[in-house]
Amino acid sequence: MSAEQLAELSDLFVVAAVLLYVVAMVFFAIDLAFGRTRQGKAQVARPAEVKQPVAVGAAVSDEAADPADLAGTPSGGDAGTVDGEAPGEPAATQAPGWSAKAGVVALVLAWVGWAANLGAIVTRGLAVDRWPWGNMYEFVVAICFAAVTAFLGTQLRHNVRFLGGFVMVAAALGLGLAVKVFYTAAGPVVPALNSYWIAIHVSAAIVASGLLTLAGVAGVLYLVRREGESRLPSRADLEKVAHRAIVFAFPLWTFAVIAGALWADRAWGRYWGWDPKEVWSFITWVAYAAYLHAKVTAGWRGKAATIVQLVAFGCLLFNLIGVNIFIDGLHSYADVD
Repeated sequence: MSAEQLAELSDLFVVAAVLLYVVAMVFFAIDLAFGRTRQGKAQVARPAEVKQPVAVGAAVSDEAADPADLAGTPSGGDAGTVDGEAPGEPAATQAPGWSAKAGVVALVLAWVGWAANLGAIVTRGLAVDRWPWGNMYEFVVAICFAAVTAFLGTQLRHNVRFLGGFVMVAAALGLGLAVKVFYTAAGPVVPALNSYWIAIHVSAAIVASGLLTLAGVAGVLYLVRREGESRLPSRADLEKVAHRAIVFAFPLWTFAVIAGALWADRAWGRYWGWDPKEVWSFITWVAYAAYLHAKVTAGWRGKAATIVQLVAFGCLLFNLIGVNIFIDGLHSYADVD
């Protein structure tokens, strides 16, 4: 295939990914609305009834004999884990068959959309004969892919399907923004980007950004979740998902900042020049470092820790998008008029 044909195929893959993510979002929403119900208040009170004294030799019901019920946790789930419920949370009840199938369909569609997103990146790279993140359009397409990869990869280890609809929304909006606002025709990049460092520095930033996006989604859900909410998981679970994603992403972001400094020395003869992108990358690093420091040393949990990580996520978004569009600097490669 010619470069032009590969570029057109890449554009078609992006459109297909958007459509697949949107349809997957609908099925994730059905699964979330009908497939994850919890016990009502009357059922939650059942463990208290078990504690009532019984006559010696009296028969004990099967329900009371269940160790999970005696502990006040759902049978088959660990309290406070992503797969189970936090202490004090109502237990999950059996989902209807059709809604359970909606969740499976959603995951299948998400994987197919992920494959289309990957196809868009690969064909774009083949069309331009370079690493395909040399401008804002390519960078956003790659970050959307990384965010969906982070979600699907986590889903393979833990049941975080409740995040699916929200991640699909973010990915679909991101790709739509890339096509409508950031689109740049396939072609060469500025000389400063013709370096093997783009594969090192930018790749690390993309992977870290995908993980931090997953954490940001979990953080937003933490804040909007109301007491007694019957569809979303516990706040403890949401906080744990966000924390784990940040723990994995922070070393990658640190490496990306260091690799960027090394690349800057090779390209411009200095490691640090207070360029807006450099400054905001460091601000983002400091914000996430503050979050991790507060969690480890001060024992911050709950709403306070979530607000700190969402402030850090806001710094990340401004660094990735706002700096490239609104602030001129050596890193102004957005190619947006």
